[in-house]
Order: sequence, then C-alpha cells, then structure tokens
Amino acid sequence: MSDKRLAIIATKGTLDWAYPPFILSSTAAALGYETEIFFTFYGLQLVKKNLDLKVTSLGNPGMPMPMAMDKWFPTLLQALPGMEAMMTMMMKQKMAKKGVASIEELRDLCREADVKMVACQMTVDLFDMNPDDFIDGLEFGGAASFFEFAGDADICLYI
Repeated sequence: MSDKRLAIIATKGTLDWAYPPFILSSTAAALGYETEIFFTFYGLQLVKKNLDLKVTSLGNPGMPMPMAMDKWFPTLLQALPGMEAMMTMMMKQKMAKKGVASIEELRDLCREADVKMVACQMTVDLFDMNPDDFIDGLEFGGAASFFEFAGDADICLYI
C-alpha cells in the first residue's frame, strides 16, 4: 500500500467534466498515490462502456467560444436544437488537434495504473441503471465504503 492517497468524488457526466477526475487520478497514480474515484449521480456516465458525453455552453459562462461568440452570441440561441451537438463536435476536434487524450484513453490509463473505480450503488439503483452497461473492473459500493478510503486520504477532491 502506498503512503499517499488521493480520493475523488466524480459527480458530473459531461465531456468537459470527464477530464479532471481521469487526468488527476492517472497523474496521482503515476506519482505513487493509491487512488480511488467514487462515481455518483451523473458522474456514472463516465464509466459506461459506451460513452456518449456531450458539452454545452449553457450554464458554463467560462467556456471559451470560437470567434468570440461568448461576447456577441445571445445565450438564448445556445439552446437551439443542434447547438449541443455542434459544441461537442467542436470540443472533440479541438482536443484531437491539440493532442489531448480521449476520455476512453484516459480511463484505460487509470485502469492500467490500478486506480480503483467505484460506482455508487445507491445511484445505480435510483436511476434503474443496468450494471452490465458499465466497464469491466468497476466496483459497486456505497458512501460508507468510500469514506473508509477517503478517511485516510491525503487529498480529497469533489469534481
């Protein structure tokens, strides 16, 4: 067992919010931290076998927009049909152009680095999710099991 521990609670299920838990946990594991991510509520989208993550600028005023759209494009128009798909496509293209690893690649890197990934059983039950829809190696547990790990963690993050 490592002397250092990182505990992360992942609650968001969008493309932009998928990166922090996987980047931070894979980096921590590479630095020798024993690492666990507890996926709950919408964060469970990040550990499904078939990812369908999207991003939207709605409710995200800090999101950089192409052509300075954040300065002149009305917020209401961002809710038009097709805008979410366009924003998602643009984000994926920008990530690929800059050489940023995909979520699948980062998730696999975490698995290879023995990052423990735990799905919140209560949330799985609450939303009638099928455990077969999740990646192999994912554990299922409750908040109490996460606290057992997080109680001895050096760093705890809520994402």
